[in-house]
Amino acid sequence: MQFNEVREKMSKALEALLNDLNTLRTGQANPALIERIMVEAYETRMSLLELATITTDGPAQLLVTPFDQTILKNIEKSLTMDRNLGFSVSIDGSVIRIQIPPLSEERRQEFIKILHQKLEAGRVMIRQARHEAMENIQHAFNDKDLGEDEKFRFEEQLQKITDEFNSKIDEMGSRKETELLAI
Repeated sequence: MQFNEVREKMSKALEALLNDLNTLRTGQANPALIERIMVEAYETRMSLLELATITTDGPAQLLVTPFDQTILKNIEKSLTMDRNLGFSVSIDGSVIRIQIPPLSEERRQEFIKILHQKLEAGRVMIRQARHEAMENIQHAFNDKDLGEDEKFRFEEQLQKITDEFNSKIDEMGSRKETELLAI
């Protein structure tokens, strides 16, 4: 039995989790914080990443440079409407400056709770991939395609892969928690 498909599913789950964790705000300016914000432009809604270049300008400031200056106000409006971020947004000529205030201890703790929820969601995705593979092993065993020894060996291999991905999730979580607690 090949475990490439299981590894691929678990890798995709890990990638989705990493993308999700990048949107969690730390004390540092990071373009991933705002790149998914939706902006009303060209009679549709588009992500900020599709409409502008996002760069850091120091540890607590982001610069948004729209590809088309006619949507500058739309981008500013979308950034100021997202109250959860708590950023200070201002237009400076042809760019938008976003000042990122330092996190309060209370806000850090809220983000850590959110972090743990996101990590658990990642673990659930890993468990789901494991569950599907276990069902495949069980079906192969019931259909007499696998012997009992092979079944147990495959289940052990699957558990090792699952443990490997869960430890990667734990590492990602502890790194992000360290970032959140850093002042």
